[in-house]
Amino acid sequence: MNKKGLLKPPGSSRIEVDGVVHEFVMGDYNHPEADKIFVKLDQMVDKLRKEGYNPKVSEVMLEMDDEEKAIQLLHHSEKLALSYGLIRTCPRSKIRIVKNLRSCKDCHEFMKLISKDHPERGNHIYSLEALWPDTVSNLQVNGVT
Repeated sequence: MNKKGLLKPPGSSRIEVDGVVHEFVMGDYNHPEADKIFVKLDQMVDKLRKEGYNPKVSEVMLEMDDEEKAIQLLHHSEKLALSYGLIRTCPRSKIRIVKNLRSCKDCHEFMKLISKDHPERGNHIYSLEALWPDTVSNLQVNGVT
């Protein structure tokens, strides 16, 4: 692609909260609520790891160790947008995340696990009903924990 002068746009995710559209890119620390967003993301990751989630480090093609690859994956834009949506919306609010590119396998699996039904506990990890197609996600929040 580079030889032909083609550039891939950076992946971004948008979420509308209170009539304002917020756009996130990977590792986005520029948002005014970045500290809260990353705390919420860490909480989600902790819960998912207890359910067996492991970042799919094979998705990262850069030369770095697996720990750094995992950090890169965990900071993808759709995870940041979801974290923001969870801290800024009320239970039962609909969260819609719009992406400009397809989700990677890790993000797709992350969203599936977050909405996975756990009958033995009688709930979902975050009580979400999710539709996670390639470019648009609709998450119905039902009493987020």
